[in-house]
Amino acid sequence: MIYELRRYTMRPGRRDTLISLFEREFIEAQEATGMHVTGSFREVGEPDTFPWLRAFPDMTSRKKALETFYGGPVWLANRDAANATMTDSDDVLLLRPAGPEFPSWERPPAGATPPSSLYVATIYHVDGDDFAQLFHREAVPALAAAGVTPVACLETEHAENTFPRLPVRTGVQVFVWFARFATPEEEREVALPMLEPRFTAPPERLRLRPTARSSLR
Repeated sequence: MIYELRRYTMRPGRRDTLISLFEREFIEAQEATGMHVTGSFREVGEPDTFPWLRAFPDMTSRKKALETFYGGPVWLANRDAANATMTDSDDVLLLRPAGPEFPSWERPPAGATPPSSLYVATIYHVDGDDFAQLFHREAVPALAAAGVTPVACLETEHAENTFPRLPVRTGVQVFVWFARFATPEEEREVALPMLEPRFTAPPERLRLRPTARSSLR
């Protein structure tokens, strides 16, 4: 699978406007092209961001699906309303699996209540192409001892962006892992000093509450 982790910068107070439009118009329209809208979130403490994930079977399928959706009637009818809510949509990481992938949940219908869960995405900027092995060998046992299990691990996909109309971040090497907590009160942050010598920038930690129709529950 190929994943995009997208993090939009919103105009002040417009995040819920976009989430409402996104969940009403864009989920099924995107998935009809063969992609999967994996998760959509409100970021805790960052009211003017909208992070979300989508996935594709491979890079060839990604190109075809994006061409179909962004050239199709649903996007063309709603793009002005969507674009009016945000100031930037280019913070996008192109990723591939580097360990477990996301669990499968049934997407709820419109009108559902957001789940109580919290996902934490930790983004490491790293050197070398063997960081995933280090993480699984050294960090996963330490996390398990603290009662934290990664539900998904991803790393940079370096394939050419074949849909340049939507930029992705280049010149980066990242490893991203996700943890799920049933409630925010159960969140635990675990120090992993054995990884720090490989960092090329401070880690980023995104605290994510699933939206009502997110397929990550």
